[in-house]
Parts: sequence; structure tokens; C-alpha cells
Amino acid sequence: MPNRTVEFTGIKFENPFLLSSAPPTESENNILRAFEAGWGGVVLKTIGLHPVVNVVGARTKFFRTAPDDNSVSMKKRTGVALHGSWNWELISDKSIEWWVPRIRRIKEAFPTRVIIASIMAGSGSDKELRAWQTLTSAVQDAGADGIECNFSCPHMDRKDMGSNIGKDEGLCSVVTEAVKEAATIPVWTKLTPATQDIVVEAAACFRGGADAIVSSNTFPSLPIIDADTLEFEINVDGLVSSGGLGGPAILPMSLANMARMSQAFPDKAFSGIGGVSDFSQAASYFLLGCGTVQVCTAAMLDQAVGPNVIKRLLAGLDAFLDKHGYASIEDFRGIRRDRVVLQSQIRRPEGDGYQGGYEAVEGYAVPEGTAKV
Repeated sequence: MPNRTVEFTGIKFENPFLLSSAPPTESENNILRAFEAGWGGVVLKTIGLHPVVNVVGARTKFFRTAPDDNSVSMKKRTGVALHGSWNWELISDKSIEWWVPRIRRIKEAFPTRVIIASIMAGSGSDKELRAWQTLTSAVQDAGADGIECNFSCPHMDRKDMGSNIGKDEGLCSVVTEAVKEAATIPVWTKLTPATQDIVVEAAACFRGGADAIVSSNTFPSLPIIDADTLEFEINVDGLVSSGGLGGPAILPMSLANMARMSQAFPDKAFSGIGGVSDFSQAASYFLLGCGTVQVCTAAMLDQAVGPNVIKRLLAGLDAFLDKHGYASIEDFRGIRRDRVVLQSQIRRPEGDGYQGGYEAVEGYAVPEGTAKV
């Protein structure tokens, strides 16, 4: 058998594929089904100490694209392809007291599979930092193998929660440090792509002691406005707020973020997420330096927990290892991140002088009679 195992942040995985923190991991039954299907790990739906009430009606819908006119819509149509998912769902509405016994039972049922507990609190006071530590102690005592700090939820109104932490390098560092003080298991931080320079926030998390960075969460976005009804395709009483775009649509952008971070920190651990449905996409994350890959949208569309998705991923990994003669993922992890370079380093037609977009001499034009450099 091919070697599917990986060791990531000191945790041994039977295979490197996880269900991400999302609706597929919001219940005990789903998680048990996921492990029965073959997933190497799951990241629990984010747990908090704050009361959460979701909006009325649908919380997740899917964009699809028509081949004839490239139209993107949530409307059900024939002959369309998946473009992406869109959600405005908040974190788990179940309490930490609800989750603790379930973590224990799941771990007892599948002791060799990995449970990563996603947690979230605020950051505006010592009380909120203690909330992070309370959550940390509870999930690790229940048997979680690791913690994922949610610094990335794109639709939290509070200014000191979710992606508002992930946009602030100071908060990234302070919160990570607070969690690490209480943690006896590895701590991952999940960052938002909605920031000017994700490398800055990654650096802050590593300064705070993070064992790994997870990227990317969904991208802030709005649903389409129906040109016939003039209503947003998903709304409540005609109103909508920014939600998160995931799935195939974000794959290239997520890869760009991952390349920048893994180049900046080649010796650090990264878990890739965004647009993965089979190994052809997962391979890009591994080749850029990721040690594990997480999946959401594809699994949601496949019996909620992706039994066919994980079969494709495992079969694809086995075939890839056999085709290229690799013994394990570690043999090829990160071997293509150095191919990502500055635009000015890409070869030009021979004889063309290129100064990275700058004039060879100071000024807007080369003075008459002056030779070009």
C-alpha cells in the first residue's frame, strides 16, 4: 500500500485530508460518518462561549456557471457547473457543554483519527482572552488532538472577533499567545484572506507561538442581484449582509496566499483550504508546501460529509505517488513554491531590456541623445 500517513505539527494522520470547520462537522453523527468514510481528520464547527443565532432561512447556497453565457447564479438550471459556495452562517449554536461529551465519544469510537477543535472568542479585554483559554482547556481535556483558532469568520458583527482579529497583527499575536499558554496540544490559526498582506498576520501568529497556519477561509462577498426581481438571490426580508465565497472560485486566490506564506516561512507548517474536490487540486497545495489539506464545499454537495470525495482524494494520492515514484507526501511537499517569483523575473523575448516596470534613468523619458541602459 502507498504511504498515505503524514505527521503534521506533531500529530500523526492516517491520511492528510480533513473536513474543514463548517456544516459538515456540526454534529456528532456527521463526524462519525466522515470517519467511517475515511477522512483522516475533522475540524469541528467553531465552538464559542457567546450565544449564536443564525438568520432565518437558507444559510448556505451554491453558485453555478452556465457555459453559454458564463452567467453566475444561485438559481437551479440545467447544464451548469459548480462555481462556488456562499454562506452567511455563524459559528456553532451548540454550547461547549454540548460539545465536550461528544468529542469524548467520537474519539473513543475512532481513536486513530484526528479531531481538531475550532474555537472562537473576542479579543477586546482580558475577559475575552480568558474565554479563549477556557475553550482551550475544555476541548483538550475532552480529547481533541489540536486546536484551530478562528481568526477568519467573515461575518461577525463584533469588531473584536473573527476576521477582525485576522486583519490585525497585534491581535493575532496576543490571542495566539493566550491560547498557547493554556494549550498542551498543537495550536493552528485560521486566517482571513481579507487583509492587505496575509504574510504579516501569519508572522504575528508564529510570533505568538502558532504551530501551523490554515488558509484560506472564505472570501467576503455578496450574492448576485436578480435582474428581473431586483432582489438579492439570497436574502431575508430583502436584506443581505456580506457572506463568504468558497469552493472552486477561490482556488487560485487561495493558492496565491499560500505560496506567499510558505515562501516567507519555508520551515513552518501550513494546512491548505479552498476549492479542493479531488487530488488534482490538493496536489497544488502540497507542492506549495502544505502538510495537510481541508475540504468543505465538495463534501457538502456529496452526502454532507463527502464519502465519494475522500475516495477520490485517496485514490488520486495513491496514483500520484505511484506515477512519480514518491514514497510519501514529504518527498514532494513544497518542491514548486520556489517557482513563484516576481513578475520581473519571468523571461522576456531575447534582447528586450526590462527594468521591472521602471525607467532605466530617472524621469518620465530618456533625454534625447542619452543611450538607454
